[in-house]
Amino acid sequence: MTRTTYYTATTLDGFLADEHDSLDWLFTQEIDEKGPMNYDDFYARIGALAMGATTYEWIVDHMASTGEKWAYQEPSWVFTHRDLAPVAERITFTADPVADVHAQMVEAADGRDLWVVGGGDLAAQFAEQGLLDDVVVSIAPVTLGAGRPLFPRPFDLRLVEHDRNGAFLCARYEVVGPRRNGHGAGRASVTEGLSPNS
Repeated sequence: MTRTTYYTATTLDGFLADEHDSLDWLFTQEIDEKGPMNYDDFYARIGALAMGATTYEWIVDHMASTGEKWAYQEPSWVFTHRDLAPVAERITFTADPVADVHAQMVEAADGRDLWVVGGGDLAAQFAEQGLLDDVVVSIAPVTLGAGRPLFPRPFDLRLVEHDRNGAFLCARYEVVGPRRNGHGAGRASVTEGLSPNS
C-alpha cells in the first residue's frame, strides 16, 4: 500500500530553515549516512515526490553553487503559482489542489511510496486532506529562534519509532489528525483521571 511521508530535518525549536531560507545549521551536524532512519533507505522506497516552490528554488540554487545535478529520477510535482523553469525532466509545476495531485502521484509511483519533500505548509495541506501518513523527522541540537516552521498547523501525531543518528534524534510519527479543540474538553480529558495528590 502506498504511503505518503513528510521526511525532513528540523531544529530543536521546530524550524526547517532560518528567516533567509538558509540550511547552514543542517550541514554542520554529524550524521551516519547508513545509520537509523537514513536517507538512502528511505529514498529507495520512493516513487514520486512533491515540494513547494521555496524548496524547489533552494534545491536549484544549491545545484548552481555546487555543480550538482537534479538528484531525483522519479516524477516530481512542484506546487507554485509562479512561472518557474524546470531543471530536469519529469518535473511538473502545478497550482492544483493537493488531493488531485496526490492521486496523480499515486498512479505515477506504481505501488511505491510518496515523499512530501517540503516545506511544512505543503505537508500540512496534505495532512488536512487526510493524505499524509507519516512524519519522519531528524531533530538537530540547534535552535534558530525564527524561520520556516516544521509543520504550521495544529495536528496530533503518534510516535511509533525513534532512534539516534549521530547528532540527530530521529523519530517517525503517524499522523492522527487535526487538533479540533486545544482547550476546554481536551484539557479536561487529560486531568480528569488525576487525584488531588497526583
